[in-house]
Amino acid sequence: MPIAVDIDVMLARRKMSVGELADRVGITPANLAVLKNGRAKAVRFTTLAALCEVLECQPGDLLRWEPDGPGGGDGNGDSAAHEAGASVPAASPPR
Repeated sequence: MPIAVDIDVMLARRKMSVGELADRVGITPANLAVLKNGRAKAVRFTTLAALCEVLECQPGDLLRWEPDGPGGGDGNGDSAAHEAGASVPAASPPR
């Protein structure tokens, strides 16, 4: 998966256990383990915000993007379509 989770790094820096973090964030230790071990498919922003508050860090301290294999991309063909000249919708201008 191209998103790496660095909760272990922040736990070590804060000298905090998984159980203590789970308790202070309000999630089960099992769910925190799923997130920390990179097996989660999603994370709620409220959970991410609670993790950041308890660990006194930014989301980027907990999550980072790593390319998958040669050529990067996420394996869903978007990068190949882009390289082939496929149309990419333009971003909406800010309001």
